[in-house]
Amino acid sequence: MILQPATGIFTFTWVLVALPLLGAFLILVFGKQLKKIAPYLAIALSSSSFVLGFIMFLQMRTRPAGERGFVSNVYQWISSGSLDVSFGLQLDQLSIAFVLLITFVGTMIHIYSLGYMEHDENRGRFFGYLNLFVAAMLLLVLADNYLLLYVGWEGVGLASYLLIGFWQNKHSAATAAKKAFVVNRVGDFGLSLAIMTMFLAFGSFSFSAVNAGMQNAQDWLALTIGLLLLLAAAGKSAQFPLQSWLLDAMEGPTPVSALIHAATMVTAGVYLIVRSASIFNASEAARNAVIIVGAISLIAGAIIGAAKEDIKKSLAGSTMSQIGFMILAAGLGPVGYVFAILHLITHGFFKAVMFLGAGSVMHATNDNVNMRRYGGLSKLMIFTFTTFMVGYLAIIGIPPFAGFYSKEYILEAAFSHSIWVGLIALFGAGLTAFYMTRMVIWTFLSPPRWEDGVHPHESPKSMTIPMIVLAIGAAVIGFALTYNHVFEEWLEPVTGFEKPNAPISVFALTILTLTVVAAGVIFAIYRYRTISPTTPQEVSFLTQAARKDLYGDVANETLLMRPGQKVTKGLVTFDEKAIDGTFLGVANMVWSASRLLRQTSTGYVRSYAAYIVGGTLLVMFLLLIARL
Repeated sequence: MILQPATGIFTFTWVLVALPLLGAFLILVFGKQLKKIAPYLAIALSSSSFVLGFIMFLQMRTRPAGERGFVSNVYQWISSGSLDVSFGLQLDQLSIAFVLLITFVGTMIHIYSLGYMEHDENRGRFFGYLNLFVAAMLLLVLADNYLLLYVGWEGVGLASYLLIGFWQNKHSAATAAKKAFVVNRVGDFGLSLAIMTMFLAFGSFSFSAVNAGMQNAQDWLALTIGLLLLLAAAGKSAQFPLQSWLLDAMEGPTPVSALIHAATMVTAGVYLIVRSASIFNASEAARNAVIIVGAISLIAGAIIGAAKEDIKKSLAGSTMSQIGFMILAAGLGPVGYVFAILHLITHGFFKAVMFLGAGSVMHATNDNVNMRRYGGLSKLMIFTFTTFMVGYLAIIGIPPFAGFYSKEYILEAAFSHSIWVGLIALFGAGLTAFYMTRMVIWTFLSPPRWEDGVHPHESPKSMTIPMIVLAIGAAVIGFALTYNHVFEEWLEPVTGFEKPNAPISVFALTILTLTVVAAGVIFAIYRYRTISPTTPQEVSFLTQAARKDLYGDVANETLLMRPGQKVTKGLVTFDEKAIDGTFLGVANMVWSASRLLRQTSTGYVRSYAAYIVGGTLLVMFLLLIARL
């Protein structure tokens, strides 16, 4: 792909980031003065970014496929010796896809928050954080070099910390925010090492320089950088083994869960891998590592989602699983890059509508998140139920809904790579159908099991309208993007593309997939045909493990936290006994000597005369002895 200097409307690429960033600045700095209009200001600036991005998209379509990439150097950022970095933005087919997804879904979540956060006294600050989140994510996907990408990467981490811990008066929310921040720092450490390695190897942070350098790079260099980038992606996208923060992040307001889990933060890792395609293309071992991480995550997330009784945490497990599908597809190389992004976009719609649907249900049941205390809501919450069902049909892959197309392509690519990888992905599709059917039954279709004082009702229009819009997207966007292979042709100049060659026909694979999905649905209906308001006394070991997040926290505590505490305690003891002890000992010796000398200062002249006479006699005595 040929990158051209930005001209015309593309010179305003920086405005895409500046608009929501301006909203965050105004709201957070002048919050009291803008308290009444802050939510509407945030919505206006986020939607303006979408409109501008959509106009740029239309302009890009008028150009030849290989000439749709533009670089805009906003200003010289760093210039020191051989280090020369510009604040440059790159708008191409990949980044514009993310721009449209982030701004559109983000704006819908902004609008939804009008109703959801209506009675929160700090909702102005909340909308400021939302704008900051959108701005940071846009900077991440628009940066033309890894160092600037890192700034957006850290900005997303900061915004997620602020949003997850928004209700900081809740100890659980504050703890969850710190946990997300700390776990992400582990992945960020991998990204920082990868960036430093790139500079040492290629003398530049820019995508174009790294891509050119990788053509002649040695295998060990590509593997090293690839594994470090995978570590970063695992942290941000909550993949094994850095997934432990994701379920705790549900302590934040539900719009935050939708924003983080659908279109922004958790997709950053997938973007990083696909944007770094030249690195992973140069190392088969790195790609295999990506496949392994994705395969483990998609199965583990599905198992967790199938056991959780908290509706938001069950959806969080689902997010881990669906991102696992994307990571697995990205690990397949040119066969899967396009399909990873395709599923990312469809997931952005159907997962957002389901998270917002979960928030609507919570809004109607006094913020109860326990699905055992739901039921009977399909007739009382028509809009919520209908839109949630569209998301449900999309995620389990029923045609013609969006998830069918993206997941079917991933399965085809997986089987073309390996029968075992294909079977893992197929099993994950069956698990998805199982746990999502369980959620629908428990929440909407089973008999009511509400707590006393609960009177379910439909949410206000400010909440239902965004859900309807996102549901329409979840219903049609899969077909729209795959019709006549339009999405493949759109991304191929950036990511490359190889047509999958599965060992079975596409028709046979579709029938097999739908059969597995149907089996998951039927088994869930049979398993949860009767529901108790209380948790059964006896549950299987796997269910217990899944409810404890497959002991991810236990593993982190055993392998990392406790050894870390012991090492820290040992270092503190060494510091206190050896280092501080040495210096304090010397100080005590000096203090004791000075105390003895201080006693010779009596203030009497006769004492000083005696000292002089005594000293003189001592010197004379020593001289006499020396002469003898």
